[in-house]
Amino acid sequence: MMSLSLIVFLFASALTASSASVPDDVTRSLKWDGGVFEWPCESTRSIFTSTGRYNPKSIIATRMQISRDTAYVALPRFKAGTPVTLGRIDLTAKTCQPIIAPFPCWSLQEEGNCNALQNVVDIFLDINDVLWALDVGVVNTLEDQPIRRCPPKIVGFCVKTGKVVKVIDLSSLVCPASRLQYVVADVAQDGHTFLYVSDAATRAVIVYDVQRSRGLRVVLPKAVTAGCGGRRDVLYLALVGQCGSGSGSVLYLTYLSSASVFSIRTEYLRRGSSNGRLIALGRKDAKVVILGTDGGSNVFFRYEGRTEIYSWDTNKCFKSENFVLVWKDDGCLLATHAVPDYKRGRMTLLQSNFHDYLQGTVGCGAVQAIATIQGCF
Repeated sequence: MMSLSLIVFLFASALTASSASVPDDVTRSLKWDGGVFEWPCESTRSIFTSTGRYNPKSIIATRMQISRDTAYVALPRFKAGTPVTLGRIDLTAKTCQPIIAPFPCWSLQEEGNCNALQNVVDIFLDINDVLWALDVGVVNTLEDQPIRRCPPKIVGFCVKTGKVVKVIDLSSLVCPASRLQYVVADVAQDGHTFLYVSDAATRAVIVYDVQRSRGLRVVLPKAVTAGCGGRRDVLYLALVGQCGSGSGSVLYLTYLSSASVFSIRTEYLRRGSSNGRLIALGRKDAKVVILGTDGGSNVFFRYEGRTEIYSWDTNKCFKSENFVLVWKDDGCLLATHAVPDYKRGRMTLLQSNFHDYLQGTVGCGAVQAIATIQGCF
C-alpha cells in the first residue's frame, strides 16, 4: 500500500541539496543515529536483537508532533527490525542521544497483533490534546515483500494519559489500490472532530466524523493530478484555520509532481462534494514538499531535494514573492515535518538523511535531528 509512494517521496528528498549558512536564529537541539529505545529490560533488548526484530539501521523518524516537553515521533516500519512505530522523546532530558520510549506502551507496538499499532506513517495532534496516528497496517513497505498485517486504521490517544480514546477501522473506506499517506484533524465549533486522510492512489480524501463514527470518500477532480504524468505520487495535505473555526477551515493539497496547489473548504468535504469546490491557487515553479503549518495561516514547505524552507501566508496569493525564507542549512539533512512548539513559541523541524536510508548507506543508523526555527510565531 505504501511502498511505491514512499519511494517517490524518498527519491524526491534525495536530490542534490543546496549549500547555505545557518541563520543565527536557528539552533539544532537534538541529533541522533538510528534509534535508542527505553527497553523494559536488557533481556528484552537482547531477544529483539538476536531475532532481528531490532536493527538500528532500519529505524527512522519521519513525522513528529510536540506537546509541552514531549516530541511524539512516527517510526514507520519501512524495513524489518523496527520494534517501535510510535514513540515519544523527552525534550528536557540531558542525554547524549535521545532515548525513544514507546507510546503509549510496549504492548501496543506488537507486530502482527491487530489490536496494536503496525505501521504508523503519520501523526497529528489536535487542539484537544488527542494524538491521531495513521496506521496503514502493512509492514516492511520498502522491502521486496511487504507484509499486510492488519486493516488500516486511525488510533486516537490522549497525550495526557496515554489512553486510547478512539480506534477507527478504515477498511470500508479504502480499496486494494489505496495508498494512505497523511492525516490531519479539525475540531469544529460544535466540538466534533473531523479527520482527513490523503489516499494518493485513488485521488481521494477520506473524511471521518469522529463523534458520529462515520466516514466517506471524496474523489478529487482530475485537475489535481495535472503534471503528474501517470506516475505514482505523494498527496500532501495542510489544514489551515483548524482551531475551533468550524466551517472556516481550509484544506490545502497538492501532489508532489502536480503543476498546481489547490484548496477546498472543509465544509464541502464534510458534505462529500468536491465538484466545483476545488480552487486552483497557482502554479508551482518546482516540485513542492509540504512540511506542515504553524496552526495559523502559514504553510511551510521546501522544494524537492533542497534544504531551504519557506513559509507562505495563505492569506496571500500563491506566488514566489510571497514566500518567506525561514531556514537555510549547509548540511545533508532534509526536513520531513515542520510543527509548532507552542510552549516555546517557535516552529520545530524533523530532519533526516532519507536518501542514505533508502540506499542502505546509513552506517550505524539514519541520522535524525530535531531543529528549531525562532521568529516564526
